[in-house]
Amino acid sequence: MAEPGEEEAAAAAAAEPKHPAAAASTKYVLITGGVVSGLGKGVTASSVGVVLKACGLRVTCIKIDPYLNTDAGTMSPFEHGEVFVLDDGGEVDLDLGNYERFLDVTLTRDNNITTGKIYQSVIEKERKGDYLGKTVQVVPHVTDEIKQWIQSVSSVPVDGQTCPADVCVIELGGTVGDIESMPFIEALRQLSFSLGKDNFCLIHVSLVPVLGVVGEQKTKPTQHSVRELRALGLTPDLLACRSAQPLIGSVKEKLSQFCHVPVENILNIHDVPNLWHVPLILRNQKVHEAIIKQLNLGRSAGPPELRDWTQMAESYDDLKNSVKIALVGKYTNLTDSYLSVVKALLHASVACSLKPSIQWIAASDLEDATATSAPDAHAKAWETLKGSSCILIPGGFGDRGISGMILAAKYARENKVPYLGICLGMQISVIEMSRNVLGLKDADSEEFNSETPSRVVMYMPEVSKTHMGNTMRLGCRRTFFRRTDCLTSKLYGSPDHVDERHRHRYEVNPAFVAMLENAGLHFVGCDESGKRMEAEPASTYDQVVELQDHPFYIGVQFHPEFKSRPRRPSPPFTGLILAAAEYMGTPANNSNGHVGTSE
Repeated sequence: MAEPGEEEAAAAAAAEPKHPAAAASTKYVLITGGVVSGLGKGVTASSVGVVLKACGLRVTCIKIDPYLNTDAGTMSPFEHGEVFVLDDGGEVDLDLGNYERFLDVTLTRDNNITTGKIYQSVIEKERKGDYLGKTVQVVPHVTDEIKQWIQSVSSVPVDGQTCPADVCVIELGGTVGDIESMPFIEALRQLSFSLGKDNFCLIHVSLVPVLGVVGEQKTKPTQHSVRELRALGLTPDLLACRSAQPLIGSVKEKLSQFCHVPVENILNIHDVPNLWHVPLILRNQKVHEAIIKQLNLGRSAGPPELRDWTQMAESYDDLKNSVKIALVGKYTNLTDSYLSVVKALLHASVACSLKPSIQWIAASDLEDATATSAPDAHAKAWETLKGSSCILIPGGFGDRGISGMILAAKYARENKVPYLGICLGMQISVIEMSRNVLGLKDADSEEFNSETPSRVVMYMPEVSKTHMGNTMRLGCRRTFFRRTDCLTSKLYGSPDHVDERHRHRYEVNPAFVAMLENAGLHFVGCDESGKRMEAEPASTYDQVVELQDHPFYIGVQFHPEFKSRPRRPSPPFTGLILAAAEYMGTPANNSNGHVGTSE
């Protein structure tokens, strides 16, 4: 006869969601971090994935963010850096952008797990009665939800194939010991135990600092970090030690002795000229051999083939000429706010055999008011702008710095300086033309002045005005070119359409399009309805503008930076760099023939 509670336990077990059997065959590599944040766990996770993929293994990635937000969509760039947008409209952590760029995969919103998502799911199940009257607790209910989410997401292919990946690389955000990450640590401990050592490999990223006075590489921070990790039930199989200079042999031996990790499994990720060298550093330290041995993948994996990656990393180091790019933005104090834009400029510049030299300009420094309040900053901003070979205005929200952006767009238009406006930058070009060419001095966006009679940029009617999270036009959308002989279409290889990712809640007001067209600002791309610069079918929506009689002046409502890849740079960015090279008279070699395609 069953003991009291056994029947309920059996019923609960039967009610647990069943995941594909393939989930058990997927191996896991967990990346944790210690000592301090910002060590580069995301780059480490991406680089491990690159090396494993080069061995012939199929790789997917998961990023765990222990904050309570359900996603990154409502977070300030100053809080958490850029919000990266996926094809399915997911607003996620910027590390997923690193995964997509390094591994050339297409992830989903579920590849970013947050505390908010987990608790939301658990509470919804509790309200539906899925827990059969049990007291809902962190253990087992929250930890079970985490494990189920990981195993479910890892079974979804992200590389266009139909079978689950061989390896899932999981990055746990934050540092070991953070109170908000404790449920995830416990869930991962349980997952490691249930899967067994040949299905789970843990790499702990830590810091080996050098004290200025002593000049010695210190291992104590890493020792304490590993000790805390082991106290929580997880023992690292490999250590990835961040340092300014390569670790000396005695330091590795000391770490091995006190951290219980074999010397050959202690990796050193020291500072390098560019991040493309990190997979090569890991390959040279045989990270693939340690992981493949641990996960028993010898039959599936071969030696890593990284010749193309090596050529890419080394060719960047050999570049001599550079191109000055004025990036006029709102969040220039934290460059991670524009991480994908920076990477897209890097990809495009390297494709043109140039090094990007980004000139960061706070848009507010260009404004007339700053000439009085901070004359030195105002003068330096304008000197930097005028000394650059092209101007880029990226996306953003809010009215701070808008006047400065309009002045930058006006300077680019009047002085024939190559210009690329992305999202807000496209809207800025419309406002500038309306004010200074059409003579509509009160022309503005509804975002900045809802009372102006000349709302050349308006709120999208289908977007919520009461909720901020996940209410914008998001994800991959199709843009049709009205003419395939327009410059933007030519940059993409002259297709009749292109698929790019969006993130905005404002659009060009169709009532002003004809006036702007007559003034020389041509709307050459529209949505599937064929009417609107950005809109749902049956409304008007234009997405791409080009200025006639200008060498390169393009504005796009979408975000082409999100689909840029090292070997497949974004066409609008490559066009900007080519135009900048011509503007400054520097030869550029476009190695892609036509600029390429982001599809």
